[in-house]
Amino acid sequence: MSGTMKFASSVAGSILLSFSAFAAEQGPSIAHSSHAGERDAMARVEAGLRPPVALADAPVSTETLQQAMARLKVPGVSVAVIKDGKVAWSRGYGVAWIGGPAVTPHTLFQAASISKPVTAMATLRMVEQGKLDLDAGIDAALTSWKLPSKHGQPSVRQLLSHTGGTTVPGFPGYAAGKSVPTLVQVLDGAWAANTKAVRVDTAPGTAWSYSGGGYTVLQQAMIDRAGKPFEVLMQETVLAPLGMLGSTFAQPLPAALQATAARPHDHEGKPFSGGAYTHPEQAAAGLWSTPADLAKFAIAIQRGAAGADNGAISPAMTRTMLTPVRGTYALGLDIQDKGKRFGHNGSNMGFKSIMVGAIEGGDGAVILTNGDNGDELAAGLLRAIAHEYKWVGNRTVIRPAVALTPQARKALVGKYRIAGLGDFHVAERDGQLMIALRPGQWEPLYAESDKLLFVLSHNVEIRPIDANSGHSVMGSSSKSYTRVSGLW
Repeated sequence: MSGTMKFASSVAGSILLSFSAFAAEQGPSIAHSSHAGERDAMARVEAGLRPPVALADAPVSTETLQQAMARLKVPGVSVAVIKDGKVAWSRGYGVAWIGGPAVTPHTLFQAASISKPVTAMATLRMVEQGKLDLDAGIDAALTSWKLPSKHGQPSVRQLLSHTGGTTVPGFPGYAAGKSVPTLVQVLDGAWAANTKAVRVDTAPGTAWSYSGGGYTVLQQAMIDRAGKPFEVLMQETVLAPLGMLGSTFAQPLPAALQATAARPHDHEGKPFSGGAYTHPEQAAAGLWSTPADLAKFAIAIQRGAAGADNGAISPAMTRTMLTPVRGTYALGLDIQDKGKRFGHNGSNMGFKSIMVGAIEGGDGAVILTNGDNGDELAAGLLRAIAHEYKWVGNRTVIRPAVALTPQARKALVGKYRIAGLGDFHVAERDGQLMIALRPGQWEPLYAESDKLLFVLSHNVEIRPIDANSGHSVMGSSSKSYTRVSGLW
């Protein structure tokens, strides 16, 4: 579930100050550094978080990890870096919760939607064991519940690739101490559930639509076929075989593990009351893990892709897992950089995460955070890692900027609407074209050409178009639509 993206209260300010002081006192906690060269690499990464976009004729501005954590009000972060198919180093920074212990490489975080690729590997193992059919309708595997559909039954492959036509993109979870519905109640959107029923509203295979609901259907099918609780099934099929001994799909997290787990914090750096939310939708969002454990998972994918046994699924099935079904999405993984890299992000209440890996070459990284602004922090940290290790992808995008004529700048001023995303504004302030992608949050708007605009805070391209003709709005009074591409 994506969090929504404020810091005004004196209470929040005191929380941030206490966190910053504590983090500075504790310093980073380190688990692995193979030699002095890796320690130097760590130091450069920590000192050089990089922006999404930079101007071609100016130095790239950087900030330290501690500065970014304080600015974004993220109390803790944990990272593991993969190099040559091995964990080069893993390290924790900040605190597990305000006033709590320092983050170590063994601190558990909610991995959120990174649960999906781990679930996908378990599903594919069951396919290889003959317990599931990759291309049969899912109703053949469901015994304790049936998926209502007027459009036919999606297959396991379609559900894993978000092409099954199922509803419910994500799940907010249930606050600590609140009642939690059963899995069937979630699937039916019953009174105890806080999401709508999972149904098929589009013919399977005809479109891509992100659906945590589809993974929840798979969860029920896996339970029905294995006859075991989901967390036990996941332990047996993936976690134990890959040596992910610090990870669990148990929801809620058992009391014995809570002392070693991070707690969630909101956009202001304030802790969520009661702690982590509970996710009965374990397949979609229920994994608790560490970056080092998830690095083992990423390395297993790399080993399988290279033709080696990875302990969970065969090399052939690994290649199936990495094969896009529609667009760039494969089975539980997004395939990036023209087929060279795989990855997945995660977003639960108070937890944000990133996992990436090269299909060939053996590099990658996993970053887990315990704050609602952790996605921005993790992205900047990932770019620092990519820069240090000279990756091809996940780097700061360098863009040239040209000066627009006064007439062109004036023509761009106005209010725009992005279908499905809402409104934004463009204005001239002190001779500089400015844009507010969110209310009140103004930043410079640059032009690569008279038809291609960009900002530095996000890797997006903005192309204004006329609502009626589809042509550029330069010199036009119509500014009701715009076309935007890129990664937020």
